[in-house]
Amino acid sequence: MLLNDLLKAADVLESAGDCSANVSSLEFDSRRVTPGALFFATRGTQADGHAFIEAAVGAGAVAVVCETIPARLAEGVAYLRVADSSVALGRMASAFYGDPSRSLRLVGVTGTNGKTTTATLLYRLFRSLGYKVGLISTVTYCIDSDRRESTHTTPDSVRLNRMMAEMVDRGCEYCFMEVSSHSLVQHRTEGLHFAGAVFTNITHDHLDYHHTFAEYIRAKKMLFDALGKEAFALTNADDRNGAVMVQNTKASVRTYGLRTMADFRCRVVEMLLDGMQLDLDGREVWVKFLGRFNAYNLTAVYATALLLGADRDEVLRTLSGLGPVDGRFESIRSHDGVTAIVDYAHTPDALQNVIDTIDEIRGKDRKLYVVVGCGGNRDRTKRPEMARIAADGADLAVLTSDNPRKEDPEAILAEMKAGLDASSRYLCIADRREAIKAAVALARPGDIVLVAGKGHETYQDVGGVKHHFDDREEVRRAMGLE
Repeated sequence: MLLNDLLKAADVLESAGDCSANVSSLEFDSRRVTPGALFFATRGTQADGHAFIEAAVGAGAVAVVCETIPARLAEGVAYLRVADSSVALGRMASAFYGDPSRSLRLVGVTGTNGKTTTATLLYRLFRSLGYKVGLISTVTYCIDSDRRESTHTTPDSVRLNRMMAEMVDRGCEYCFMEVSSHSLVQHRTEGLHFAGAVFTNITHDHLDYHHTFAEYIRAKKMLFDALGKEAFALTNADDRNGAVMVQNTKASVRTYGLRTMADFRCRVVEMLLDGMQLDLDGREVWVKFLGRFNAYNLTAVYATALLLGADRDEVLRTLSGLGPVDGRFESIRSHDGVTAIVDYAHTPDALQNVIDTIDEIRGKDRKLYVVVGCGGNRDRTKRPEMARIAADGADLAVLTSDNPRKEDPEAILAEMKAGLDASSRYLCIADRREAIKAAVALARPGDIVLVAGKGHETYQDVGGVKHHFDDREEVRRAMGLE
């Protein structure tokens, strides 16, 4: 693609050199630059791409997008100054791949909890309705039936647009994607055209990155601020920040909820061990999910589908046949009647929701053991709160490692224990495998073991190195099922 054509997508403040070159690829990592590439000098959390301009040019970049034009210019290379290289990357990536999001009905899902379940169920629902669909989520990326490994909740602008271009080529009509707060602040979704956006909820998380809760809210709100007037903005009426998300949007605002008046209403009629009976806008439907948090997710899915024009009866019929997402309230039962639940709950709110759901179905005589840890090099403020919620909600909490990363697991456990008092019933076992084995060994027939925090993940990051580790496999081994 000609560089001159790409320039139309970005606000170039100043240029130097010949802009008539043909661009073969877009790169923001100088190590991946090949001859003919357009290099973007973006400012990241770990490094400033401006320090690698010379290396990119040496590798064959024909042009450089930067916020400061270097003093020394290479002959035959175009230098383009913009206000924000990350914004330019998003817009030019969309243009480079033919603005694929405009050929799809793209829906973004953001919030602290429920993003993966909501986006994945929308993908499954619309495929069941007969459409070709794309999915971009924490668990996997899908181009219709083609599944690929997920590396980020929301990938970089280049990969996003490249995948969406593939979706268009494969005949996909819809794409549902999780939109993380990190990606919004880093402008990874810049240049994308959203048909709609969904807000699930917001609780304290990622304060290691955003520093304050106000900044975290502001990051999430960016998705709705950028919507066009032809789009819809669906927000959770029961979340106190739900109205904040949409207060400046140009989109058509719709609400959903279980407790307050909303455009789309849900009521939990009955909850049993194998599912729930829901009342959705006066129509009852049985679903294979548990928990009020899942009632919210399903209501968001139902509302989104209707806003996209799907038939109400077909949506309800299809919802009743869908099952839980991997690692989200996934149950495993031993031969002697112990039930383990593996869930991705890694925030205080999510952990409380899962424990509350278990309490609704377990009865008085069934004990609950909660295995939980907190990630290293992440928000430290939630560590004592996670431990307190586990200890308050369980007959016994087993505090352990999550992904300690480059932190000392014992130091993380010490910060978790700060949230407990003398009456708390807990064990500390830093080795996650041993912690799971201990909880399963203590459980008696009818008891429940909740293993929280990692869900679908198949690795554990220790010392910055990822080792294979799957909570579900460990539970099965501890139960003698493998």
